[in-house]
This record gives sequence, structure tokens and C-alpha cells, in this order.
Amino acid sequence: MTGVSPLTPAEAAALAPLTGRRDAMVGQVLAWASINSGSRNLPGLAAMADALAQAFAPLGGTLRRVPAAPARHVAADGALVAQPHGDNLQIVLRPEAPVQVLLTGHMDTVFAVDSPFQHCRWLSPDVLNGPGVADMKGGIAVMLAALLAFEASDFAPRLGWQVVLNADEEVSSPGSAPLLAEAARAADVGLTFEPALADGTLAGARRGSGNFAAHVRGRAAHAGRNPQEGRNALVAAADLALRLAALTAADLSVNPARIDGGGPDNIVPESAVLRWNMRPATPEAAARGAAAVQRLAANIAADHDVAVDVHGHFARPPKPLDDHQRRLFDLVRDCGTALSLPIAWQDTGGVCDGNNLAATGLSIVDTLGPRGGSIHSADEFLCVDSLEERARLATLILCRLAQHGWTR
Repeated sequence: MTGVSPLTPAEAAALAPLTGRRDAMVGQVLAWASINSGSRNLPGLAAMADALAQAFAPLGGTLRRVPAAPARHVAADGALVAQPHGDNLQIVLRPEAPVQVLLTGHMDTVFAVDSPFQHCRWLSPDVLNGPGVADMKGGIAVMLAALLAFEASDFAPRLGWQVVLNADEEVSSPGSAPLLAEAARAADVGLTFEPALADGTLAGARRGSGNFAAHVRGRAAHAGRNPQEGRNALVAAADLALRLAALTAADLSVNPARIDGGGPDNIVPESAVLRWNMRPATPEAAARGAAAVQRLAANIAADHDVAVDVHGHFARPPKPLDDHQRRLFDLVRDCGTALSLPIAWQDTGGVCDGNNLAATGLSIVDTLGPRGGSIHSADEFLCVDSLEERARLATLILCRLAQHGWTR
């Protein structure tokens, strides 16, 4: 299946509608980027879902909004409180076809409703700066263009597909995880439209990621009159942060990120919440890190005479570039060759829904979006000349999956 072969006349015909699509795709990106859809901006996410539902409607299929699964987070005072997330979009077409493809993307961005980064500007005729233009409203535009071209081709009846556009990818997908797992189990192969690097390189192996919080409960006391009767939760949390940071190794990074707690200078703090992120390169590193967290929490509790409650888990499992995944990378590379588009990949510490989808046993390439860079910052940019380019690549992948099938 992955032998390099030139475009057939039927494949060239399938790609023909994409020629000259750049301006229309740029228009979509500009319109979608004007909607603030930060992960916590529920009205903005609802508006974004409305816009996407309208854009994808011409494809047909069954479209539904899927409410987020319940989720909780640790508040600054240590309480576990409900954390709402936006609705997700799911579109299904031809579920009875012999080949089933899952295409995923996310409508949320990292830019909150009060972020100063809200508008697009042109850095050059081919480079657009703006919130989410690469990550990943540009990716959704590529996905949509590819599906429209594929549906107009002779190959469409042979392949069924499911699209999931979730509203919480940038916060580790807690509300969409069940939907993604269900969709992955129904698919033979997966395509995700996170941005490629500016030079076109794709992500290969990915580290895992887990966000954790420890609520440290001490005892308040007067800082001058009887400090010895207090148990300083802030000091204990700081000590835990240092011990966690010391776990960092070649296969595991640990980033203590924030401590909430404390109060008036003359009171021994009775409560503090430490938050940190861990990124394991392998499942073994994840298991070692999780065990170390429990051990260190117990040690801190004993050494400081405090109580420590740990919350969190590895929401993104490590995604190795094993033989199972390389099969699909080979197909993508060969499609690129047929289009005179060199395809390479490199390992990354970044994570995405591709981690979770791969953990179900699905073969997935997760950076099929446009070229871009400086994501998650006010310097985020999209190489607009890559919109049509990457849509052609995704369309050809669908055509060849339809022709040759895929054994999971």
C-alpha cells in the first residue's frame, strides 16, 4: 500500500477542485479567528460551534453537538469544584463503508476572552499572524477543504468518515475524552490537523503529559505569639515543589508551575495548593513518576506534619513512533512524494489528542494541518501558502485509503 506511485488520472481529478482555494480558505480562517474561543470562554465556544456547523453542513452526514463529560478541578482553596467545558461537534458519514477514517481537530484556543491578542494582521503576503490561525483554525480549514474535495470524487463511496471537533483540547480534553475514545474505537485510521512546523516537518513520537495539584493542609497560628503551634502549608508546598523538580530525568520532565495559598504576614498559612506538569517519554517513566508523586506526598506530610491530597493524572499518554504508527507515516510520506511535497518528522515534547487516540491502538498522524509556528503566543503565525498544499495532501491520503483500505 505504501509503495510510492504517481498520481493517477482519477486522483488528479479529485485534487482539481482545490486549485485556487487559497482565498476562500484564508477567508474562513480570518472569520473563525475573529471569534474568541478560548477554552474557558463558553459563549465564544458556542459561537464557534455554530460557525463550524454551518461550514461543515454541505458535506452532509449526521451532525450533532455532544455535551462535555463532567469534569472537576482543584480551586485555589483546595476544594474540588465542577469545571464546565463547551459542547463538541461530531459528524458521521457512511458508517457502513469498508474503510472508516477519524478526522479530529479542536475549536478552542489558549487565548482567553480578556487576552490582548484578539485580532489578525498580515506580516507578509504569505504570513498571517493571529489567535489560533495555525492552532488550529487553519487546520480545520484544511480538513474541511480536503473533505469537500474528497466527497466530490469517485472514491467517496468506498470510505466512511467521522469528524470530531472538540472544545477543550488545549486543557487536555477532559470533557471530550469519552467521545474521542469512542470515535477511535470505530475507526480504522486517524488523521488530526494540528499545525505542522514552519518547514513542513510533522510530529513523530510525542511525550505524555499530566497536570497535577496537591492540596496541603496545615494549621494556622499567630506568626509572632505562637508560631510553633502552626504548620506552614506554604513551606510544605514549596518543599514538595523542590522535591518534584528533582525527579526530572532524561525520560521525565517535571515543571512546578504555581502555588496558591498564604495570606496575612502574621498568620502561619494553613492551606496551599501546588500545581505542576509532568511529561514522560515512555509508559515506564509515567509509572515511575506517578509512584514518586505518592511517595513524596507521604514524605512531605510526615516531615511537615501536614495533610497532602494529590489530584490529577497523565491525561495524555506517551505516543511512541513504533512500527504500528510508522505504517501510516509511510503512507503520508508517499502521498507527499506523489505531490512533490517532502515529508519528514521529528519527536516532540508537545502533546495533543493524537496521544490519546494512539493509546486506543489507532494509527494516527496528528500534524496534517498547515505550516505555522510560535503557537500559544501572540506571535502565532500561519503560512497561508500551505493551506491549499496541505489540503491536497489530506485529500490524496483519503483517496488512497479508499482505494487500498487499511487493516487496523
